[in-house]
Amino acid sequence: MPNDDRLRAITDDIYQLVLPLPFALNSVNIYLLRGEDGWTVLDCGLHTPEAAVVWGEARAVLGIQPDDIAQIILTHAHPDHYGMAGLIQAEAAAAGRKTPVHLTVEEATFVELMWKRAPDTERMHLHLLRCGMPESDVHMVADTENFTRQRTFPQAEFGTFLEVGCNWRIGDRVCRILAAPGHCEGQAIFYDQADRLLFSGDHVLMKITPNIGFWPNSRADPLGRYLTSLHELASLEVRLALPGHRALIEDWRGRIAELGAHHDARLAKTLLACERPATAYEVSDHLFDSERFSPHEWRFAMVEALAHLEYLQERGQLRRHGDSVWRFERVA
Repeated sequence: MPNDDRLRAITDDIYQLVLPLPFALNSVNIYLLRGEDGWTVLDCGLHTPEAAVVWGEARAVLGIQPDDIAQIILTHAHPDHYGMAGLIQAEAAAAGRKTPVHLTVEEATFVELMWKRAPDTERMHLHLLRCGMPESDVHMVADTENFTRQRTFPQAEFGTFLEVGCNWRIGDRVCRILAAPGHCEGQAIFYDQADRLLFSGDHVLMKITPNIGFWPNSRADPLGRYLTSLHELASLEVRLALPGHRALIEDWRGRIAELGAHHDARLAKTLLACERPATAYEVSDHLFDSERFSPHEWRFAMVEALAHLEYLQERGQLRRHGDSVWRFERVA
């Protein structure tokens, strides 16, 4: 079985493929599962020439023909997980197989809003201005969405939508679909109870923490929903979790505890940053080492700071002032 830096066997039926990304977070994990009816591709990477080459090489090593792919499943529709779904689907169609792409309804809606049509950059501009970002920087930061959108073509056509709480066959495994809110609205993760194995998407990662952001289309309190979900998921018996980035997770409950402690510390720093009225832009500079941030990274830092501010406001520890620019102040 293959075992190198990009493609390695996790079990006899599961392979992890690491695809390159053109960002500071420079790779994404996708998973290939062999089953009686063909292969399942779980997440797809961003559609760049470099990723397409690695994908083709992995198929060749494993002997996968385009029409061997039975289904594509997406944990969520961020571009680094969705981007090549349409390409893989089109390759299968050209070889004579109709390969469905499955995701939740919420994530399909996100695709329609962000990737299948031009994104609403004015809405993002307004959001960033309300966060206190200088107007001179707003267009540069918001327009990074156009860069990523171009790397989601061709667009995928969707099959049956995933429903939380239902079972779904992935390869020859039967997995329960679990909700994983916070990083995005409709992320799904997949739990094989018989093997105590979980595909954790971007919900639980090793070494790094998922971006929990308050975006223009976010529902209220994404950080609160994320932390509640972590608490609930800690009860699962998981011997191994396969995440969307970086290393595998062998201590499930230990890693969840670390993520909770991380956010406790960040919330404490957020409160300290609001002893005087402060914008999300000012707080993000307090929370992160922002000197080397690219526009792409600034966008994520801003919405993550805002998620922590909104969490504290929801719980009465901060109050928000202003309309055109939001400022947050600690409640005495």
